[in-house]
Amino acid sequence: MAQQTVTKEDFESLLMDSFVDNEPLEGTVVKGTVVAIEKDLAIIDVGLKTEGRIPLKEFGAAGRDGLIKVGSIVEVYVDRVENAAGEAVLSREKARREESWVKLEVMYTNNERVEGTIFNQVKGGFTVDLEGAVAFLPRSQVDIRPIRDIAPLMNVPQPFQILKMDKRRSNIVVSRRAILEESRAEQRSEIVQQLEEGQIVDGVVKNITDYGAFVDLGGIDGLLHVTDIAWRRVNHPSEVLTIGEIIKVQIVRINHESHRISLGMKQLQADPWEGIEAKYPIEAKFTGRVTNITDYGAFVELEPGIEGLIHVSEMSWTKKNAHPGKIVSTSQEVEVVVLEVDPDKRRISLGLKQTMANPWENFAEKFPVGAIIEGEVKNKTEFGLFIGLDGDVDGMVHLSDLDWQKSGEIALEDYNRGDMVSAKVLNVDVEKERISLGIKQLSTGEVADTAGAEGGIRKGSIVTGTVTEINEGGIEVRLADSKMTAFIRRADLSRDRNDQRPERFSKGEKVDASVTQYDRKIQRIQLSIKALEIAEEKEAVANYGSSASGALLGDILGAALKDREKE
Repeated sequence: MAQQTVTKEDFESLLMDSFVDNEPLEGTVVKGTVVAIEKDLAIIDVGLKTEGRIPLKEFGAAGRDGLIKVGSIVEVYVDRVENAAGEAVLSREKARREESWVKLEVMYTNNERVEGTIFNQVKGGFTVDLEGAVAFLPRSQVDIRPIRDIAPLMNVPQPFQILKMDKRRSNIVVSRRAILEESRAEQRSEIVQQLEEGQIVDGVVKNITDYGAFVDLGGIDGLLHVTDIAWRRVNHPSEVLTIGEIIKVQIVRINHESHRISLGMKQLQADPWEGIEAKYPIEAKFTGRVTNITDYGAFVELEPGIEGLIHVSEMSWTKKNAHPGKIVSTSQEVEVVVLEVDPDKRRISLGLKQTMANPWENFAEKFPVGAIIEGEVKNKTEFGLFIGLDGDVDGMVHLSDLDWQKSGEIALEDYNRGDMVSAKVLNVDVEKERISLGIKQLSTGEVADTAGAEGGIRKGSIVTGTVTEINEGGIEVRLADSKMTAFIRRADLSRDRNDQRPERFSKGEKVDASVTQYDRKIQRIQLSIKALEIAEEKEAVANYGSSASGALLGDILGAALKDREKE
């Protein structure tokens, strides 16, 4: 048998054919021919040693490849050139997926929308078929607002926006919400252009919150703030509105940049504050309903849309520190007096105590100056005693009015809270709501005896006393040659404010003062060093004014003081 000789050229040709035949096809998409159809399989020839088999369902899914028959040219993905059975492993689904990736990458780069179908639910979201490529749809990206039922969106072709692509990890993230927001923004912009401030439109209450309600104006929402629902106080929008209700609103304000629309309902009604001063004159009485109670007072509705404030200071004549909630209650009907009306600020100040009798006026009528009363010691302070009186008012017995002979601080020790004491009415100041009482004035008149003597005490006379007590409010002095004491208030210690300091005096020091008040009936005496200084200044000017023409006032006063020292 003759031996066949292989030339160099033949060997090179065989080697090149070997490289061509073994060109790596795995992991690529190639074209193949349908050579046969057996039951549910298509036999595909892609030019390899053997054909590959692909299930017909991979071609017919959703009818995407049409009718497959012998001779059809199709693109398939070569998974393996040869398996254990010697057949090529091919896939139409993987080929379609590769095609989709190429197409999707272009669309992602161009920021284009893609069409897909939600076909399954997974942890944290859903899977979407993008013509063969599988993408992940996070639950937060399904809709603008959370939706409870996803069923109507399943297996329905719809647009999506690709948020992220990573081919190496086969990861695609899409959003349906982005599409809706974009469409909504376009729609909102178009609707906003058709609206005008002041326009009256119909809307549907879409949502209710603590601060207002969102109203659908036909594709765009507007906010109806709780303060614009009605002229009267609305504590919560649900008191007036219900979801799904059709209401008529006025467009109050439009922000064309943010597409935010503010709505109002009360603007469609007459403003109850118009002509308010004529409707609610000062000092007139009205009946209203308590709508709200705060630390500083209570609000009273006089009519729908008109509320006034009873300040805590105007609630009671005597309960100064009581919380308003302890005097009135919400929804209570109360009678009030109009104190002030400010139409510009839409404020009405009301008074509750003004509808009741003034207890200080009643006391003054019932117990005139000089009357003797009896009451319980409510409190002891460094200034004296507070006595509880008729009408739930208090009267004060100053330290200087406790005893003729004892100092105020010593006399104060004789009294305790709860003691019943008698006192004489010395003064009633209705405006300042003060009642001055005296206990020492109940005893026989030391003042009267002294006043009747030669050089006795009278208003305007000058007396000398010795300082016996010093406290923050003033000094107590005992008059010379007498057991009688008097109190000089801080403001009466000097004409000069800087010298109105009780601490500049010392016990045992002698001081001169002028009698500014002497009431023999109630046996009360008041002294003032300040009044004495003023009187001496007037006297100096009168005595030296004519003879010291051109002299300075200081020189005149200096001369007067020297004369006094000589005396």
